[in-house]
Amino acid sequence: MGTQVGVGISHHRHPDTAGKMAVEQALLQAAVERPDFVLMFATVGYNQQALINSVRSATHRAPLIGCSGEGVITLGEADESNFSVAVMIICSDELHWHHGVTTGLKEDATQVGTNVGQAIKAQFAPDARSLFLLADGLTFNFDKFIQGLNHQLLNEYPLPVFGGLSADNLAFKQTYQYYDDQVISDGVVWAILSGQVRLAWAINHGCVPIGNKRIITRCDGNIIYEIDHKPAVDILQEYLTPNEIDHWEKAILNLCLGFKAPEDMQNRDEYVIRFIPNKDDETKSIQIQTEVTVGTEVWMTRRDHEKIKCGIQQMAMDITTQLGNAVPKFILQFDCSGRGKMVFRDHLKIDLLNDFQKQVGPNVPWLGLYTLGEIGPIGLRNCFHDYTAVVVAVY
Repeated sequence: MGTQVGVGISHHRHPDTAGKMAVEQALLQAAVERPDFVLMFATVGYNQQALINSVRSATHRAPLIGCSGEGVITLGEADESNFSVAVMIICSDELHWHHGVTTGLKEDATQVGTNVGQAIKAQFAPDARSLFLLADGLTFNFDKFIQGLNHQLLNEYPLPVFGGLSADNLAFKQTYQYYDDQVISDGVVWAILSGQVRLAWAINHGCVPIGNKRIITRCDGNIIYEIDHKPAVDILQEYLTPNEIDHWEKAILNLCLGFKAPEDMQNRDEYVIRFIPNKDDETKSIQIQTEVTVGTEVWMTRRDHEKIKCGIQQMAMDITTQLGNAVPKFILQFDCSGRGKMVFRDHLKIDLLNDFQKQVGPNVPWLGLYTLGEIGPIGLRNCFHDYTAVVVAVY
């Protein structure tokens, strides 16, 4: 049989119909009647449980993971409306999946990472190839999570980790993760891919620094209270327009933090970028999704159209070089919410996507998500990214 994969998408506003339509398209493309595994991304205009119920019924209750996003991506389409669902179905005698779910990120992300590591380790296969991870974009702390995961799993069984953080169409109120019949928040869903396959991937961000270097002078974990001995929110406002100051959701999609990349990552870019999902008006502090320490150098950064365009071309070259003459079985894309309609008009966004897809996999099943953070390895280091695209081809 080999591996048969299909992708379907629907924009119907009724969740029962939308889920069924997306699955029917995917099954038709794959030319199968029922899948072995399902990946599902959707936006939050739907009743999430009703949508899951529809997809589960149409896929004969095959194992499933997924999450909500700011938008979904398929071949030739990148939809960021409130009503969009995309499904990838996989049927294979070459690939094997083991999946799970854990909640409690806000309370203790390290323990969640530990729990995930323990669950995977108990059923770890010698031919495991990668870990796919989808987490709550509003409560995830990557550094704490990966600490727990490394301790239980990755130090002993190193694997590349790919994935993204769920979103809610820029409302920043509640995001959703999907595991079989469950719709949860504040959690992590994951799947281990095993089998005789290889992976090719590329990672690139499109931000440039503005202004001079600043110094973090008071912080606690992933909360930044002061920069250059001034309240962090006050520092950010120096870089915002009056309209952005009054609309935080616009401000954080245009302004982000840049930190010096570790030496072993600087061949990719001089900076790693961090999104600012939350602020506290009382303490004038800001929150990011990784840990920081006092004395850390930081730059304010903004997205740059030309750097994004050049980065997309570089990603295409990176992946096609790794693939050689091989044709991917499927491709997954985790792209930042801040790289979609907030930067490009729809026709420009689609033109860039079409050009990228034509170079990498013009006829390959392709599923993607606009996220609140991206996960992908650089070299041997599993890394967290923001305002970045992570694309992985399984072949």
